[in-house]
Amino acid sequence: MSEQQPMLVDDSNVEPPQPPMEDVDVEYGVGSTVLSIIAALVIPLILVAFYFSFLFLKDEDANKGLKVILAVIVGTVGAWGLYWGADQLISRLPRRSANAVRPFLFVGPAMAFLGFYLVYPAVNTLFLSLQDARSDEWVGIDNFRTLFTEERYQIGIRNSILWVLVVPGAALIIGLGFATLVDRLGKRTESVTKSIIFMPMAISFVGASVVFTFVYSFRPEGFGDQIGLLNAVKVGLGGESTNWLAQQPWNNIYLMVILIWLQTGFSMVILSSAIKGVPIELIEAARIDGASEWKVFTRITIPTIMSTIVVVWTTVIILVWKVFDIVWVMTGGRDNTQVVAQQMVQEFFTNRNNGVGAALAVLMFVAIVPILLINIRRFKAEEAMR
Repeated sequence: MSEQQPMLVDDSNVEPPQPPMEDVDVEYGVGSTVLSIIAALVIPLILVAFYFSFLFLKDEDANKGLKVILAVIVGTVGAWGLYWGADQLISRLPRRSANAVRPFLFVGPAMAFLGFYLVYPAVNTLFLSLQDARSDEWVGIDNFRTLFTEERYQIGIRNSILWVLVVPGAALIIGLGFATLVDRLGKRTESVTKSIIFMPMAISFVGASVVFTFVYSFRPEGFGDQIGLLNAVKVGLGGESTNWLAQQPWNNIYLMVILIWLQTGFSMVILSSAIKGVPIELIEAARIDGASEWKVFTRITIPTIMSTIVVVWTTVIILVWKVFDIVWVMTGGRDNTQVVAQQMVQEFFTNRNNGVGAALAVLMFVAIVPILLINIRRFKAEEAMR
């Protein structure tokens, strides 16, 4: 029996296996760099064309038929064709060049708009803070000197710092207490309780201020019955009515209560989710070892959710620095209740003082940056541990 000869396969026409897309090196040559810049800018330029198309659509004298056609083209076909066409053009490039250019096609426009709407206003605000009230002449740091020498601005800075010290801590402690308590309820009762506590978050700052206007409302003697909740209770118990929002410095605390009421639900929901992530094995082991509930809470629960506590605290701090609605609606900054954000809006839009208004905005930005850096460093530390 003769030995069977092995079959020879002609593999001259067989294409060599291609490496997967993720293994292809990205080549950044001069041509790829130019194409990347074009891909990043072409969409914003076309969107500018869309803007002028919208101006045409707003023209009352324009032909209505053309308006309908243009609206269909711009609104439906235009946006889809823009990205599809650009992607098709990039696909015709060599694979390495296409991999280098394609991210700029989709990320580039977003970065361009972020730069236009965030970076440019920040730089322009800094320039305005170095100019006079009408932005006609350069005055250097005179506006910042005004902030730290005039009493009304000093009071605003002092009050803002007081808000930062009181509101985040109070909202965090109350929210943590609620989160711990509702975590011990049944599933259905827990959901209902959380919904009730979280409900104030659905109210705007202005709406909450209007609600608390009826809580703190005061009518002098001879101007009718007291319609404010606190004064109605106080008078009903035999006391005299009080102008709560004119009592210094307690009027600032009364205003802070509004924001604490709004942010407690937010803190409670976030911290409750973190508490549910605490390993039950650790808690049970501590209880078996004889640890009290207070020690379990302070030695196990708190350290485990500390990163979440920091996130909630820093988030509320940033919000507190920006708050002006409550002060604007409740007192308008009277009776030494002004804060930096409220003064910034007042200087810009009421007093038409661009210089001081911009200086107040820069002051707020400088105060918030350290908080942002804390969040970023915390996030990087957590990512490194994963």
